[in-house]
Amino acid sequence: MALSKERKTIVEWSTTQLLAQLQRLGVRTGGVLLVHTSFRAVAPTEEGPLGLIRALRAALGPTGTLVMPTMTSGETVFDPKSTPTDGMGITAELFWRQPGVRRSTHPGGSFAAEGPLAALICRPQPLSPPHGVDSPVGHVHDMDGQVLLLGVTHSENTTLHLAEAIARVPYSVSHPCVVESDGAAHTVMIAETDHCCTGFRRLDTWLRERGLQAEGKVGNADARLCNARDVVAVAVAHLASDPLIFLCAAGAGCEECDAARDSVASLWQADEKASSLK
Repeated sequence: MALSKERKTIVEWSTTQLLAQLQRLGVRTGGVLLVHTSFRAVAPTEEGPLGLIRALRAALGPTGTLVMPTMTSGETVFDPKSTPTDGMGITAELFWRQPGVRRSTHPGGSFAAEGPLAALICRPQPLSPPHGVDSPVGHVHDMDGQVLLLGVTHSENTTLHLAEAIARVPYSVSHPCVVESDGAAHTVMIAETDHCCTGFRRLDTWLRERGLQAEGKVGNADARLCNARDVVAVAVAHLASDPLIFLCAAGAGCEECDAARDSVASLWQADEKASSLK
């Protein structure tokens, strides 16, 4: 289904109107919903970002669980009760600060959740990979949750990093992150499947051709809704054929994807050295 051509005729979207749009899109009452959003694209709304959060909660109902990314810079010791998000947008920043919202404890890749399954989603996880099977994204997948993209593309869809982890892609880039151990702060390197993520936008075509992505408007934003398990299954199938399919082409001038490509050779050499020592 193509993105809606709905005109921006409403000066300010009410919470009731946002709720109706979410329900029309297919958000499941009682389900688990992972939301990535650009409030600037959704606005203007009644009560601002809090009105959008209210509409999302209403769409899920009291038995549903709302999840948002609350990732941080990793430059200071992480405190889930006070460390601000970095680049996640105002909606996620306000969400984790609301009463009753839990936040996971990963020092760089935290998520926040509210609802009956929040504690399970935000339980402790390994440092690496940040978005692997034991992460909040992995738990949303296991719970047959949905992924909602509001005013953003699949480039912001962290569930695709879960697919990379499951597919065991051959690239991995490490980034420094400050952690606390025995009362002292120190820096550790955390490996993750990092790149520019522009290639994740291929999911639009892959999901559309299978009828697995609902599209419409929420407020003024283009919205995409899909099941996390569908996202992972489709992505893993393509990664099985081409493990580097999400990376920009070599020589395209993308430093992040070049670093990911360089890591393939480095990891291969490390594996070869380890094998020779056995």
